[in-house]
Amino acid sequence: MTSKIMRMKAPTAADVAREAKVSKAQAARALGGYGAVSDEVMTRVLAAAERLGYRPNELARSMNTGRSNTLGVIVGDIENPHFGLALRGISDVARQAGYHVILSNSDEQVSIEQEAVRVMLEKRVDGIIVAPSSSAASDNAHLTQVLTEGRALTLFDRAVYDLNVEVIGVDFTRSAQQATQELLEAGHRRIAYVTSMNSSEPYRRPEDMGLTPVAQRIAGMERAFSVAAVPFIPALIKPNALDDAAVARIVGELFDDAAPPTAVIASDSLIAQALLREFHLRGLRIPQDLSFVMYDNFPWTEIVSPPLSVIAQPVYEMGCEAARRIIAQIRGEEPGPMPQFETRYLRRGSTGPAPL
Repeated sequence: MTSKIMRMKAPTAADVAREAKVSKAQAARALGGYGAVSDEVMTRVLAAAERLGYRPNELARSMNTGRSNTLGVIVGDIENPHFGLALRGISDVARQAGYHVILSNSDEQVSIEQEAVRVMLEKRVDGIIVAPSSSAASDNAHLTQVLTEGRALTLFDRAVYDLNVEVIGVDFTRSAQQATQELLEAGHRRIAYVTSMNSSEPYRRPEDMGLTPVAQRIAGMERAFSVAAVPFIPALIKPNALDDAAVARIVGELFDDAAPPTAVIASDSLIAQALLREFHLRGLRIPQDLSFVMYDNFPWTEIVSPPLSVIAQPVYEMGCEAARRIIAQIRGEEPGPMPQFETRYLRRGSTGPAPL
């Protein structure tokens, strides 16, 4: 014997109007948040909606008000704790302001980012926060389209040439120079930097890395070498560390060389973990055989042995500010001056004198 599942019809705005004993137009205005209704009508409509379990039609409301109370966020790699922490900041501020967040992962590919923007615009998001995959103006017509359609746009971490919008980020040049300077003073001369940035050509100069934190970091490294009058070795800048297999390949290139590096700097925590695994497999001891520094400061970096030297940045606070400022854009409010976010080099047990 089979039983039929009875599906209850969801209550409509008309049902709420009847329950509240007001007109459909009054109920629609009260539920949609547009137009003017008296306090008495608003109270009666909201009470009726709660009794009936009414849920608003968000699409219809956005068509009436021009707002969806939704933010789109596009990041390069959602598995990267850096973006996870930034997203937490964005979400916390958005929720407090009555906004929902739609997240998309670009996998650091412009084509995927373009598709994500298209979908978010179709979903009528009020604004988009994006960590752009490319700094080139020729790759970013989709971001210009966000502005053309009257939506708010804020960039996170990275800028784009010829795109005049706010960028929530921090300058790493000074802290990168400080960390490199301390390694040079400890006797290190071959210092490698490993990043996930895509590059089809060997590294030549910071400008080739676009308007990115990576460009700032390498510029800081080069400045430290210049001040110390020590030759900088471009071949030790290793891009394309996109996954564990790529990191293993890069470690092979570095340490199968007759003159391997005596210090390695990891561009983020995912790369750092993959590097540490490869160093362990090769029997390399830190810091006796190899000094190690990574970008971003997470709790686990202090409890591993030895604790890792890091360059810290206020990622959560930057996420909060990104959400606060884009919501101000949407509401036509003045966001105030941009905070000056600072980075700090925290030297711990993973760095020491260069091996003899």
